[in-house]
Amino acid sequence: MDTTFTAFRAMFYLLLPSETYYEQLVDVPDYVVKVIQLFFVLQALELVTSIYRGKKLPRFNDVFSSVAAGIISRIPRLFFRSIELSTYIWVYENVRIFPRLPWNSPITYWVTFLGVDLGYYWLHRMAHEVNLFWASHQAHHSSEDYNLSTALRQGVMQAYASWMFYLPLALFVPPPIFLIHTQMNLLYQFWIHTEAISNLGPFEYILNTPSHHRVHHGRNPYCIDKNYAGVFIIWDRLFGTFAAERKDEQIAYGLIHPIKTFDPLETQFVHLKYMFKQFLQRQGWQNKLSVIWKGPGWAPGLPRLGSDKFPEVKHPIRVYHPNVSTALSLYTFIHFAYVLIQYSAVLKYSKNYSVVALLLYSIILIYTLQTFGAIFDQKKNALHYERFRLILMLLLPRLTLIKSLFLLQTHLIIQIAIVLSIFATFFVPQ
Repeated sequence: MDTTFTAFRAMFYLLLPSETYYEQLVDVPDYVVKVIQLFFVLQALELVTSIYRGKKLPRFNDVFSSVAAGIISRIPRLFFRSIELSTYIWVYENVRIFPRLPWNSPITYWVTFLGVDLGYYWLHRMAHEVNLFWASHQAHHSSEDYNLSTALRQGVMQAYASWMFYLPLALFVPPPIFLIHTQMNLLYQFWIHTEAISNLGPFEYILNTPSHHRVHHGRNPYCIDKNYAGVFIIWDRLFGTFAAERKDEQIAYGLIHPIKTFDPLETQFVHLKYMFKQFLQRQGWQNKLSVIWKGPGWAPGLPRLGSDKFPEVKHPIRVYHPNVSTALSLYTFIHFAYVLIQYSAVLKYSKNYSVVALLLYSIILIYTLQTFGAIFDQKKNALHYERFRLILMLLLPRLTLIKSLFLLQTHLIIQIAIVLSIFATFFVPQ
């Protein structure tokens, strides 16, 4: 219980300085893993609040898409330490310009708190202003809803763009202290993805809040490229990127040009494909390189960030929502819940498995998420993909190499449920 409460406080950056003092990296808790269950508890609470207030409820297809993106973003962590932390450690150990700050000092706590948050501001801003970085970040903005599940919609490539923005801290802040603050900075940003909280009074002047972050996720013209803050909104106020939420204008969420799919890989890589096409089409190397390093809206003859004229939101706001039957949605919900339980266990005990076993598991996991996405997109062969997936579920526990990853499926009741699911796919209305 104490560990759960500590993880909960980490989500709000409420750990005392003394609770963040770790001399060795191996001793730093993985709070992101520890709060996974809390993520879903808080989402359930948000759902109950929405029902009680008569507000718009989360759409399961969109929630699935967000959680699937979060799962895919964490798959590389099954195999190796993040590039962000690895480069940080290398600089800390090999570049000595300034005296090292002590690991157990309140001064180190506050320097790291502010330094990580400032680094995140510039990382986030560049993720919107540099096309290559936007390709790694746009997945997070692809949801046309705004709720706590949206926070889980992360880009798998973003970790490979973020490392450089924190390197100045590596000149004097010990890696364990940096690691725990990057975790808290990330976790803080979970609870601000909600419409359930309207205004936090005086805190709105200092902290990033749900109100400020709703603006950031909007595609209304006044919302574009605003409010990049992680924890402190003061950075946006200081650097001229702040915009307050307008009560007289409904925010439309998502990308200016919605991607119109729940396919998890398409969600991750759609902009990278678009960039590649643009790179091939542009004439001259200057224009080709500009496709990579200038803004997402850039075109020849336009400023670095592209045009500042954005399309007005058309009302009523319509979102991508193929009409999947309630029965099929319920079926997919049950199977997705099972996948989440299994994934949480693999994430927790990943060090116990071989690289080959984890690689095979990752391929099967991605195929599973692709199949569910195809169901929600109402693709013609979606249920054929699903039947093949169910047959795999029956066979996988018989493969010695990965049997330990699928122990639940050795139970008779689970096997019966899988067989019944295969029959159900022939009769469930789409």
